[in-house]
Amino acid sequence: MYAGAITVPLLVASALQLSSEHAAYLVSADLFACGLVTLLQCLGFGPFGIRLPVIMGVTFVGVMPSIAIASQPGLGLAGVYGAAIAAGLIVTPLVPLVGRMRMVLTPTVTGTAMLLIGLSLMGVAVDWAAGGQGAADYGSPTNLMLAGVTIATILIVTRFATGFMANCAILIGMTAGYALAALLGLTDFSGARTAPALQLVTPFYFGMPIFDPAAIASMVVVLLVTLVESSGMLIMLGDIVKRPVSARDLSRGLRVDGMGAVIGGLFNSFPYTSYAQNIALVNMTGVRSRFVCAGAAVILLVLALFPKLSALVAAMHPSVLGGAALVLFGMVAASGIRSLAAAELDRSRENLIVVALSLSVGLIPTLSDRFFAAAPEALAPFTHSGVLLGILTAIALNIFLRPDRTKSTSDRETHETETPDAPTVAVGHAGG
Repeated sequence: MYAGAITVPLLVASALQLSSEHAAYLVSADLFACGLVTLLQCLGFGPFGIRLPVIMGVTFVGVMPSIAIASQPGLGLAGVYGAAIAAGLIVTPLVPLVGRMRMVLTPTVTGTAMLLIGLSLMGVAVDWAAGGQGAADYGSPTNLMLAGVTIATILIVTRFATGFMANCAILIGMTAGYALAALLGLTDFSGARTAPALQLVTPFYFGMPIFDPAAIASMVVVLLVTLVESSGMLIMLGDIVKRPVSARDLSRGLRVDGMGAVIGGLFNSFPYTSYAQNIALVNMTGVRSRFVCAGAAVILLVLALFPKLSALVAAMHPSVLGGAALVLFGMVAASGIRSLAAAELDRSRENLIVVALSLSVGLIPTLSDRFFAAAPEALAPFTHSGVLLGILTAIALNIFLRPDRTKSTSDRETHETETPDAPTVAVGHAGG
């Protein structure tokens, strides 16, 4: 999960055009907060922690909203951290209501959200693969070659490797691309040379948090979506390790998602959630001990103490990161498509309309940066984030059209018209 963990701070740093020093610090802060939140989830403390083998990581749902908030004049990263802290404190007491939220945040809504996240981030990945926005050699053959080598390595490892190596395909691909860029003299190691040998991650490195109401509201929506996603993953994990998750267990686990946003905001990082990669690894390896994940969390905490290592990560050539990001963000979009497949769009016209209109609205900021030019500045965290626009549209349409109720009524009426001596009708209905 290391590749996924470092991608988010590098993505935010690139979008905000932060210095290499600040980008490296974001990587260290992410590793540190990730270790803390993972320990809280695995070992537990009071009413927090599900005590299962879980690795926590920054949620991709919050990436575009965070960039939208940080891009606003007067907010910056301090506005992101203030929104995360406040949203975490607001959402944590709402954890017992997650069951009711699932009635609104259906697979149609969450699948649309994941698809929008992947599509919204794809433009960033394309710019990276070409050399980075504003680069003098944007789109040069060398840049495209670095991105291509990274992707090719990922594909080769995925095809021929097994076990642990196969699960590290993205990290191996990034390493291969990084090494090639270094051999070609395209990597700037000056940040690593000047970085201190040892440095503690301290709270409020980028200034005291700013609590903006619109930014907080947008982050609350992000956390509500991640709570629903996490609940499904934690229940699945409990089944895999043969320890069924009770309602109380689930609440303990989801409270860590809420506190993960608070911890992330305090230590200059972003909201956290249970990583799906972790569930795949547990299922494949059969290693079910939560203390293994706790040990991994300690390693992350230790890695966060070495700024030179974070600076080396931040020095990665944009084209290498772009090659890996094309795969990563494509996988995010594909996971949304998988969720939408479970929504049975072919059986519900209402669900199809929810997805169609939500995608259209959610892609507006990606396709036109001036569409909301006349909107109030206070709404910028929403109007500049296609993910939030799409999620809110999907929720509103889901409540208005009530596709699940429509489907249930249709099914009931169909069954009422069937006769006992006509089994072929029932077969036809099941196939339709």
